[in-house]
Amino acid sequence: MSFLEVLYFIVPSAIFYAAPLILVAIGGVFSERSGVINIGLEGLMVIGAFVGILFNLLYADTFGSATPWVALVAAMFAALLLSLLHAVASITFRADQVVSGVAINLLAAALSIYLVKRIFDKGQTDFITERFSRYNVPFLSDIPVIGPLLFKSVYNTSFFAIGIAVLAWFVIYKTPFGLRLRAVGEHPMAADTMGINVTRMRYIAVMISGSLAGMGGAIYAQTITNDFGHATINGQGFMALAAMIFGKWHPLGAMGAALFFGFAQSLSIVGSSIPYISEIPNVFLLILPYVLTILALAGFIGRAHAPLAIGKPYIKGQR
Repeated sequence: MSFLEVLYFIVPSAIFYAAPLILVAIGGVFSERSGVINIGLEGLMVIGAFVGILFNLLYADTFGSATPWVALVAAMFAALLLSLLHAVASITFRADQVVSGVAINLLAAALSIYLVKRIFDKGQTDFITERFSRYNVPFLSDIPVIGPLLFKSVYNTSFFAIGIAVLAWFVIYKTPFGLRLRAVGEHPMAADTMGINVTRMRYIAVMISGSLAGMGGAIYAQTITNDFGHATINGQGFMALAAMIFGKWHPLGAMGAALFFGFAQSLSIVGSSIPYISEIPNVFLLILPYVLTILALAGFIGRAHAPLAIGKPYIKGQR
């Protein structure tokens, strides 16, 4: 197998595994750019994955091939509602944002597994029949080198996630809404004196974060696992959180970091089919994404500059 053939094999897989991470990391960017820490990305992903799979199983006969996309919308609203709990606790009641996020993670895992047990009378759901499928992009897949790398045997969800990242960059850095969002995350008092409603902006940011995390969870469940159980998400939300920090709270940086982690995950899955890499014990490939996550956080968390007001509740009129 030549080097180019290895790339043809692993790059589409890396983009495929990165798609859910991109969406969840972008959600984290919105929340933390507004000054609200969102450790609960893992829990929001869990709820999104659960609702996405449940909706898919219940309504596959109704919506047919469109079921996975409609399930994304259902997952988005479910995670949005859960994110409101985090918003109320951390913004309105000014609770510790890290503790609130951890509570969301615990609540989502417990609630989803309880409902799975009640509905299916077992520890995991049935496998879905309607799922996102691979396809070759017409014309573009025929381009030499680039075509097989980026446009052959791809998922629509990969392009969707990349599109969301570009859109997020435009919204945060090129629109009045994005300017207000960054203002309340850097200096909420100054933003308040300019007439910006700090509380409303932070609520909107946390809700956007929940929506994107829910969609990321649903995409992961409907493309990679095709069912839901206690280990479906298995740390993906924390990996997305690391991608957000690794990307320095920038949408495109978070996307690049998510692609890096997606590459590591794809190695752990398809590495056994690649020369030389196949000689590495499988256990090392399986832990590679998590080791890289730790290294990324250890190496960049002190160098990356978070928004100045992150984690600090805002009390109107307090200096």
